[in-house]
Amino acid sequence: MSRSQKVTIWHNPACGTSRNVLAAIRAKGIEPEVVLYLKTPPGRADIARAVKAAGLTVRGAMRDKGGPFEELGLGAPGVSDDALLDAMAAHPVLINRPFVFTGRGVRLCRPADVLGEIFP
Repeated sequence: MSRSQKVTIWHNPACGTSRNVLAAIRAKGIEPEVVLYLKTPPGRADIARAVKAAGLTVRGAMRDKGGPFEELGLGAPGVSDDALLDAMAAHPVLINRPFVFTGRGVRLCRPADVLGEIFP
């Protein structure tokens, strides 16, 4: 990957995995675009594109620990992908992290070593 190639990370600085992935990108000499997605949330369409590009299901891209996930009953059978995407757009804390975008693809880098699939 050339140093000029754009790399973007949806980052949560409170998350150890997200911090480790960001550090790994920087260790390669790349300064990524860091999107603090809790402060500047992606839109619903952006979330849907990221999920699809990463080869995930919507549920697979969702953080299901506590908070709005339980409060909104999102773990119930039959909750549609559309409802999950709406919830992720309204409550960005529901987006699992970190998503990393490169010219080689998009991945939810959890665990952190998934970064190697799109980042040499």
